[in-house]
Amino acid sequence: MDLRTDQPVEAGVPQSGGNAESTVTVVVAGLCNLGVAVAKAVAGLVSGSGAMLSEAAHSLADTVTEVLLFLSLKRSSRPADDAHPFGYGRERYVWALLASFATFIGGAVFSVTDGVQTLLHGEDLGSPLASYLVLAVAFLLESLALARTVRQVRGEAGRLGVSGGRYLRRTPDTAVKAVFLEDVAALIGLALAFGGVLGTELTGDPAWDGAASLLIGVLLAWVAVVLARANASLLIGRALPQTAEDRISATLREQPQVGQVVELVTLVSGPQDVLVAAKVAFREPATARDVELACEEAERAIRAAHPAVVRVYLDPTPGQVADRLTG
Repeated sequence: MDLRTDQPVEAGVPQSGGNAESTVTVVVAGLCNLGVAVAKAVAGLVSGSGAMLSEAAHSLADTVTEVLLFLSLKRSSRPADDAHPFGYGRERYVWALLASFATFIGGAVFSVTDGVQTLLHGEDLGSPLASYLVLAVAFLLESLALARTVRQVRGEAGRLGVSGGRYLRRTPDTAVKAVFLEDVAALIGLALAFGGVLGTELTGDPAWDGAASLLIGVLLAWVAVVLARANASLLIGRALPQTAEDRISATLREQPQVGQVVELVTLVSGPQDVLVAAKVAFREPATARDVELACEEAERAIRAAHPAVVRVYLDPTPGQVADRLTG
């Protein structure tokens, strides 16, 4: 089982290169966004298009987001130490949560404000040629970045035997989820900006450009909210899906010395970092040594069957106590 979804891995254990692949995806997206942000800003200033300036803010916010996601991947991969005995896995969600704020403040707020200003006061548009050229180049670059992200999503989803949509909904690798949503939002934003510039050119009414800015802002706000909720849930401490916990319970019950799994809790700290704690009633009669050996065997079985589990804590519970707890 890979905790990126609640599905079993049929073709072996999760690959350690997942974090490295996510890092490459983030870096590629960040470089594309930085170049596109500069080009959009220049085109917006030359043409006077508010929608183009909103798109520049959009790409700049995405660039800041990629920087924060890169930090999240690097800092969360540090090994456990005395001060942080459970490691730094959940630190990735701190930085990813900040990245969602950057998307909201740097992109959504600017775009909505610019759109309102354009609708209320109008704008003086210059030649839209620069905007069209930049939009075309930006669409190409954003498409390449999205293709890179989609390849990773499809690869991971295929290896886990789930759909790409399910993978994106359930994965705790929020860096990949963020890049995917930002790339999709970028392409939609480019289409909106094109419509705003074209509509204003054809009609002479800047309301088209202002409306495009507003819609870009709403789009970015939605992306920010989705990512903030996902990261906040994991930062607070999210359990594995019930089906995954059921499979871990089944693995425990398969052990010869285990009579009953009284209680089981899980905690996701990262895409490859799950903690499992359980109260277990062992079959009687059993000596203390028998229980110790059974705990070791059960822990090895859980880690072998569910490689994302890195910590297992079993609490031997007498049978009569287990009956009272479950009765």
